[in-house]
Formats: sequence, structure tokens, C-alpha cells
Amino acid sequence: MEGLQKFLEGMGFSAGIQNSAFDNMDRRVAAELAASRVFRPLRPFERHDPTVSEIEHELDRAPAGPGNIVYYDGFEAQRIIAGLVPDDRCLHIVFTDRLMCTYDPGDYRYHGRALIGANPSVISTTGMVEAPAKPRSYYTELISGMDIGMNMEVVNRRYSGQYLAYHDRRTSLVAQGYVLQAIFYYMTGEAFCDTKECRLHNAHWQSDLLYSQIERGLLCPRHQGMLDSRRLDARG
Repeated sequence: MEGLQKFLEGMGFSAGIQNSAFDNMDRRVAAELAASRVFRPLRPFERHDPTVSEIEHELDRAPAGPGNIVYYDGFEAQRIIAGLVPDDRCLHIVFTDRLMCTYDPGDYRYHGRALIGANPSVISTTGMVEAPAKPRSYYTELISGMDIGMNMEVVNRRYSGQYLAYHDRRTSLVAQGYVLQAIFYYMTGEAFCDTKECRLHNAHWQSDLLYSQIERGLLCPRHQGMLDSRRLDARG
């Protein structure tokens, strides 16, 4: 987090680090979060009555990983998390490894998200890994390998480096881009950019994510100009 703070200060923003918002979570809030879980990804959000074990899981949960991913309705979860943030006089950005999802009525299903833009904004580190798709050939080989009993780790090693993985050293660099998206949404109401040449690009593929955030690693001229104008206004 210190690295993110220095990055933002280098971009001209005032930034600070606070304790996790989830440190303030009691059993009531844990029950609300558990109730925001998504069990039917092909239907709009349906609140359910959480079980005792689901509530306990929210209070004392292990870090998310490929074997224990739980889906949360991003807008419901953001509303709940907002109650854990002390004030809204500045933008708060909350990091979590919970996988945020939003329902798309266009194709009648939930999609994983790395960012829920609002105040507080919620950035899902699991969403960075799971939301943008891996190469099409990865899934083809994975299915073919499963048919013949191949260990999926063989396929993962073959495509290593072509996508963001759990505990990936590149995560902090990718997080910078999502933080910028949260900030631009807060400032302008628009988080994303259409071009892959910008860190505000809403990447649907891991290859685009890594290009925009690491290989390119810059704002496009339009959004850089908006940021420069903000700096001038602040000085004036």
C-alpha cells in the first residue's frame, strides 16, 4: 500500500493509508455481506438469508484463491462497505480479495469485476485475476487436457506470464491502473477509456490488461490532459 501511496503522490494526488474497513465489521455487517453473495449467476440479484457458517466465514475468512472463490453482488457489497467507511469528504478506495460481480441484463448473467466505482470505490484483487479472460487457446487446452486427465497446472505453466495470477508480482502495478479508474470516476463520472493505450482502459482480456497497465503504463493524451488541468486548477 505504501507503493500505491507514493504512486498517487507522484501523480499529484494527496493520499493516505487507513486500516482495513473490514476491521470495523461486526456480526450484523458480516450477515449483510453474506446475504450479498450470488448463488444464481444467470439471474438478477436475489438476497438470501445467510447461514451461521456463511456469517462466520465473513468474520474469519481465509484469503480467496482459485479453490474457494465466492461471488458477491458488487453494488450490494459496495453499499454495505460504505457503512464501514468513516466519512465521505474524500474518496475512499477499499481493497478486498472478495470477487465483486455485476449482473448484465444484456446477456442475462453476472460478470466478475475488478472495480466497483463509487465512494467508497471497491477494488477486487481477485477480480483482477478472474474478470479479464485468459487467451482463448488457454481454455481450449484446459478442456482438452481435462478430457485426457492432464493436470491443469501443466496448462497454467504453458501460459505462465500471459495473464495475472494469484500472488503475481505484477499485481501492484495493475492495481495502480484500477486506482486511477476509481479516481477518474469520482472526478468525472467516467472511469474508463476506449483505447488500450490508456491505463483507464476497461480490459476484458488479460492480454489487454497487461498491455495497458504494464507494457504501456500511461494515460492517453486526453486523460493525461484532464489530469494536468486538474493540477493547474489546484494551484490556481
